[in-house]
Amino acid sequence: MEYTESIKSSVRWLGFDWGEHQYYASDYFGQLYEWAEYLIMQGKAYVDDLSAEEIRSYRGTLTEPGKESPYRGRTAEENLDLFRRMRAGDFPDGSKVLRAKIDMAAANINLRDPVMYRILRATHPHTGDAWCIYPMYDYAHGQSDAIEGITHSICTLEFEDHKPLYEWFLQNLPVAATPKQYEFARLNLTYTVMSKRKLLQLVQDGDVSGWDDPRMPTLVGLRRRGYTAEAIRTFCERIGVGRSDSWIDMSILEDCVREDLNSSARRVMAVLQPLRLVIDNYPAGASEALEIPFHPQQPELGSRPVPFSGELFIEADDFQEVPEKGFKRLAPGGEVRLRNAYIIRCDSVAKDADGKITALHCSYDAESKSGMAGSERKVKGVIHWVSAAHAISAPVRLYDRLISVASPAGDDWKSALNPDSVQLLTDARLEPSLAAARPEDRFQFERLGYFTTDLQDSLPGRPVFNRTVTLRDSWAKR
Repeated sequence: MEYTESIKSSVRWLGFDWGEHQYYASDYFGQLYEWAEYLIMQGKAYVDDLSAEEIRSYRGTLTEPGKESPYRGRTAEENLDLFRRMRAGDFPDGSKVLRAKIDMAAANINLRDPVMYRILRATHPHTGDAWCIYPMYDYAHGQSDAIEGITHSICTLEFEDHKPLYEWFLQNLPVAATPKQYEFARLNLTYTVMSKRKLLQLVQDGDVSGWDDPRMPTLVGLRRRGYTAEAIRTFCERIGVGRSDSWIDMSILEDCVREDLNSSARRVMAVLQPLRLVIDNYPAGASEALEIPFHPQQPELGSRPVPFSGELFIEADDFQEVPEKGFKRLAPGGEVRLRNAYIIRCDSVAKDADGKITALHCSYDAESKSGMAGSERKVKGVIHWVSAAHAISAPVRLYDRLISVASPAGDDWKSALNPDSVQLLTDARLEPSLAAARPEDRFQFERLGYFTTDLQDSLPGRPVFNRTVTLRDSWAKR
């Protein structure tokens, strides 16, 4: 049920609705059983007592034909009696199976008497304990399509070898429709894994926190990370569908979410690696509110007051005591503009006994306030900031790609897991408007990237932020 409800929720989130057309194979268990009896009476199915290992060994190889089961020659009446007793629960789990009688020498191994039913005492989420035998996928697939009136059954390329079996069942059963199976390439994304088996292994081994971990290439994971349904739909439209089994670069998906969030995400200021900055000539104890729009091109998003004071936090990376060539941010004796505020100059650097920088002492040009007449004086660098006295603290998670190589392969694929796929910042300082952020609110932290309020861990007044994507493709630069 966890998988079922997650699929339904994700389909709705993507913007689609199946209306009345929600179907389950379990809806057809009665009809599928009747058709199985029909094949038995036609001499095209039989009950086999071989174990799963024996069936596998009898099947043969790609170059050698299979070997017929010693139970293949049972009469239709004997098979029907045994199958009905399987249905009644007279035999233990795994002791018997129902197989289609096709051709043990077929070039296509899928036609070498495939298993149709197995005995399994398991409670079904829809039928409860009504059944102790269950149909196999290859048998239920085509017949369910026929019942539903499906015309085109879309599969991925690995099911191409199953098509003859899909068609064999339809040709040998009294179905009302004959759907056609079409195969297309599955979606392979670089820097991650798309195999359900491998994703399940990540969950079970504790490499991720669950199916909705923001590093997972699942819809629930992408949503929690901050991807929008619009961005995912755009991505699918952009890459299209084809029969070539190829890899799609993760940067295409990331570009789609950047494009969407660029127009819709509110701009705010946050400092992830705070460095204290003191403006010595700013009036002691004073502060002012700067009215700053949430988006320079989207006035309908409104604005918010951002407090400014004589003690700020800036990004540690925005200061270099010995600036390297081309560095345009703050350095001793240098000037920068504080975004949407004043021009400042770094006058001195305070350090502790170990030589670690504890604060920058600066002065500001009171006539250089953004938007003020006569404030047009130009400086090369612009940096963001938050007021130390007014900023809030919140956990920020910096997510990166799950796998460190483009196309992980082989049994040791987990050795390529990116050890830096998530980094937790506990000392980030954010402008006070973010205290009211609600789950799934999306923002651009100016100059840093796009972030969303975590869907699971955020509480009223205590948001947790996940980085959705950087402003630029940092992996391309690497």
